[in-house]
Amino acid sequence: MYNIEIDSESGFCFGVTTAIKKAEEELAKGTPLYCLGDIVHNGQECERLKKLGLITINHEEYAKLKNVKVLLRAHGEPPETYRIAAENNIEIIDATCPVVLRLQKRIKQEYISKEPEREKQIVIYGKNGHAEVLGLVGQTNGEAIVIEKIEEVDKIDLSRDVRLYSQTTKSLDEFRNIVSYIEQNISKSATFQYFDTICRQVANRMPNIRKFAASHDVILFVCGQKSSNGKILFHECKEINNRTYQVDKPEDIDMEWFRNAKSIGICGATSTPKWLMDKCKNVILESC
Repeated sequence: MYNIEIDSESGFCFGVTTAIKKAEEELAKGTPLYCLGDIVHNGQECERLKKLGLITINHEEYAKLKNVKVLLRAHGEPPETYRIAAENNIEIIDATCPVVLRLQKRIKQEYISKEPEREKQIVIYGKNGHAEVLGLVGQTNGEAIVIEKIEEVDKIDLSRDVRLYSQTTKSLDEFRNIVSYIEQNISKSATFQYFDTICRQVANRMPNIRKFAASHDVILFVCGQKSSNGKILFHECKEINNRTYQVDKPEDIDMEWFRNAKSIGICGATSTPKWLMDKCKNVILESC
């Protein structure tokens, strides 16, 4: 019999929990509810909510809707989404994470306060195409520069003013490396300001998950393939414990992974539901 522990720090962050609660409340009313994009980057949770009646749509489908309710997920949306809602009489159920909402407002204020005589660049450290990043870039009429890693800093003109922000779920260490590089290489005639906008609820999971990974023989990391945060946390676990395996669902579990192991740790991303980690635990126990 294995000693199996589920990481108490893993599971939905505040923003995701709120979005799912709002969806469940609206679905309980019995009226159709659309969601613009996957409500969370976890296929199992999306499937659960689909069975409750949630209809997931893309932006092209959204633009054709009229007189309906649409939920905006925690990642946030660009201004264009709200404009379409006003034109098409769409009732918005806004579940944008408060942390993301504050960041959107800061970037928009930065953009509208540009001085004509100084060409200021707004730079966002984040994943190109990620829903949150699209919402942030939208605050600048598409003018913000997005860099995914330090190797992409050549996209920035270091002879001009730079204002650096971050997607809320990115790596704090990588952000600091980018800050350090810009500080060392920016022109003396240019100004540089950076704003650490990484969510601490996410960032604080790094040291916690390292300790958790080190305390077990084998780590089972439960996470959807689309989760940016999940990729980072899985990498952290793997760095600490080479016997770390990622699964999207209980059916992916290979019992050979646990050969000669006494303790198994189960953890996940901010998009991983607790019920899914519980289900994985039960599958292992039933297979013993």
